[in-house]
Amino acid sequence: MEKWSLMTLTVLLALTVRWAVSLGSYSGAGKPPMYGDYEAQRHWQEITYNLPIRQWYFNTSDNNLQYWGLDYPPLTAYHSFVCAYIAKLINPDWVALHTSRGYESQPHKLFMRTTAVFVADLLVYIPAVILYCFSLKETSAKKKVGAAGQTGRDSAGVLRCLLAPVRHRRGTNHASTQKTLSH
Repeated sequence: MEKWSLMTLTVLLALTVRWAVSLGSYSGAGKPPMYGDYEAQRHWQEITYNLPIRQWYFNTSDNNLQYWGLDYPPLTAYHSFVCAYIAKLINPDWVALHTSRGYESQPHKLFMRTTAVFVADLLVYIPAVILYCFSLKETSAKKKVGAAGQTGRDSAGVLRCLLAPVRHRRGTNHASTQKTLSH
């Protein structure tokens, strides 16, 4: 039971830090023509909501790949699609094809941060990190006699993995997570 309490506190701490960081500004805020990573995420929602799946990854008159083309795997695209569907219900301007480029507002920023930090992290990223850490522990326990006292180390590893996206830019998240998990 102590292990789960420590793990829960670790996850809550990581979410709190990530949420606090997400309330700040972002690269490219108010800077046309690309507007930064926030616009990339918003634009992916625009593309996945308004275009057929077969056009998501191809350059067309409605999908200029030079302007934040969707370059992540399909799971990310489907996540963008689900978020875009919800965004359209809240405010259709957020995902309007072509006219929403560079859209920035506090309500939309809150929506974007909520769907990224809480929805995506709670449903995909955090469970994956926890399962991976537990699988490492079981593998390690088979190699060692007496794996007692590992709880703190496991939680520290989970916390480092969960905070990796806060410390690093998008392109190095996976590498830093792999490095953290391998130690």
